[in-house]
Amino acid sequence: MDKSKVFIAKNAGQEVVKYISKYCDCGMWDKNSGIPRKKLLEAIQNADGLIIPGDIKVDEELLSKAPKLKVVCNTAVGYDNFDLKAMKERNVVGTNTPNILNDSVADLVFTLILSTARRAVELDRYVRNNKWHVGDEKNLFGIDVHHRTIGIIGLGRIGEAIAKRAKFGFDMEVLYYNRHRKIEAEEKLGIKYAGFETLIKKSDFIVLMTPFTKETYRLVDYREFEMMKDTAIFINASRGQTVNEHALIGALKNGQILGAGLDVYEHEPIKKDNPLLELNNVVLLPHIGSATEKTRSDMIMMAAENAIKVLNGEEAPNVVPELKL
Repeated sequence: MDKSKVFIAKNAGQEVVKYISKYCDCGMWDKNSGIPRKKLLEAIQNADGLIIPGDIKVDEELLSKAPKLKVVCNTAVGYDNFDLKAMKERNVVGTNTPNILNDSVADLVFTLILSTARRAVELDRYVRNNKWHVGDEKNLFGIDVHHRTIGIIGLGRIGEAIAKRAKFGFDMEVLYYNRHRKIEAEEKLGIKYAGFETLIKKSDFIVLMTPFTKETYRLVDYREFEMMKDTAIFINASRGQTVNEHALIGALKNGQILGAGLDVYEHEPIKKDNPLLELNNVVLLPHIGSATEKTRSDMIMMAAENAIKVLNGEEAPNVVPELKL
């Protein structure tokens, strides 16, 4: 009996290859650069399982090139790269990697909060460019994070990890907005539910952590930035499409908000002519929320385990809800 075939569309390391090879034939894109689409489509023609980073589109084109495909495993929490309708029609299971990256992303969010509030990146350049002089300390002022109000839009597991850090690490008042109120989290963490507009208006730090869906496309737009305090700092570590980037740029330029910290953008990598690159009051990171060696290693191993479970006819623990058979 022929073994199932799994293709890993990223350089996952030999430990993952060894694990998969116990059960299946395993191929891998072993370069550190992303796999070109053409080469991916060639590599998966006989694949039963596919492991991918979250920026590879699983659409009708890809599925038609891989007629034997039974499972696609994202190495990400989000799965907006899945064409759910097309996958369902072909009975292709889709999985993600939840929970592993909660703490790493929450740490990254606070990196953005602190570096934006205290102007760390801007002032690093200030020192490196020999602009630091005695007596100019007022020009170096940032704002405090402790005892301020943080509003978290989207209280999933990562949102809860952010709330925990804010409440117990920085004595912040924590407001949250979510589709469903989370009474247990409120009681455990001492946080408060707020309506969307109330959160926008009251928060000193607004953190967007909602998944990207049709409903959350440009959830934060011109209207929302107009409602924010002019001392507010906006943080986005969800998806770039959840914010109208033009509205954000205007708010930063016009002093509608004090600053922003971003790990995601409408177009990634960010375009060279993006006005965000010229602004001092925004901290820009290259979509690295889960980018620690341990977290990424754990994510790819979870994806591998998901693939093997499905190909062995077992129930994988991380099948996305829309694709459970």
